Amino acid sequence: MDMQDDIALANRLADAAGDAIRPLFRGDWQADQKEDHSAVTEADRAAEAAMRSLLEAERADDGIIGEEYGSVREGAARQWVLDPIDGTQSFVAGRPIFGTLIALLQDGWPVLGIIDQPILGERWVGAIGQPTTLNGKAVTTRRCRALEGASIATTSPHAFAEDDVDAYLRVVAKAYPQRPWPVYGGDCYNYGLLAAGHLDIVIESGLKLHDFAALVPVVEGAGGTMSDWQGNPLDANSDGRVLALGEPARLEDVLEAMGGIGSDSHNHDGH
Repeated sequence: MDMQDDIALANRLADAAGDAIRPLFRGDWQADQKEDHSAVTEADRAAEAAMRSLLEAERADDGIIGEEYGSVREGAARQWVLDPIDGTQSFVAGRPIFGTLIALLQDGWPVLGIIDQPILGERWVGAIGQPTTLNGKAVTTRRCRALEGASIATTSPHAFAEDDVDAYLRVVAKAYPQRPWPVYGGDCYNYGLLAAGHLDIVIESGLKLHDFAALVPVVEGAGGTMSDWQGNPLDANSDGRVLALGEPARLEDVLEAMGGIGSDSHNHDGH
């Protein structure tokens, strides 16, 4: 498949998801609680169903991994990974900082990603070998010369396992020696802000593949880097501990501040 064709399709998937989400934002909708006690709304389901319908019509041989409706054709080399609303808690609260995430994996590696915020009308598109764009204009991460003073964001440390919280707080203490003041909330929106040069570091734990696959091409196409907490590239088998840095040179500083984290997986998905 041609990457430009895949990008065009991914944009249409985002359009379809947004059309399903917008009429329900701050409106009347039904919600259920999943086994992990997180909320799922009819907007989540409608958006994923719309995207899956398009994929079945146009990429019938590709696999699909969706947060709400599971996986099909799991053995396919190409896999579309869908998170219809990353940040359902923000959607429920009426805060327009959630996003639709669309990724394409080739042999388990993210090669295409979209972060779409359908209420604000902001869309980041990243693809391997191409510059990341925000609404069609190239964006770049900002340089960060030291960990001290860096702007750090995370959705919520409440989603972290206990040891992971300690590692996160050690990084925060290095970045904010006088007054801890990280950015909380934001889910995938934080990674778009990092790609556009407004944040320096995002630290998360307990993510699933659908939470992070789309973010990798967006961040790296803007000049940043993403890895797990050991500094390894992210793929379909990563353990859900995620680092994003606008300045790749700061990765070693963050890993050193964390103090070394084991490779066992903690999945406490709150997204």
